[in-house]
Amino acid sequence: MAIKLQQSEQKDLIGSIQRYFKENMEEPIGDLKAGMLLDFCLRVIGPGIYNQAIADAQAHMEAKVSDLTVECYAETEDYWKKKK
Repeated sequence: MAIKLQQSEQKDLIGSIQRYFKENMEEPIGDLKAGMLLDFCLRVIGPGIYNQAIADAQAHMEAKVSDLTVECYAETEDYWKKKK
């Protein structure tokens, strides 16, 4: 599954990459190269991060679902036992 970004997100991330290069590298990076680096990260690094996020969300949801029997358990009472 390819990771697709909104155009505004992509623009913000390219700006972030450029800022990182400006502050931490010897040379700044232009729009084209920053965009290519972002694309590389999305294609190579992104799927692993995405898969881990899905696994984390699934584990969280499974924990919540398993809590349902504890959190939402209702005692079954016999109506007629109370009448005695």
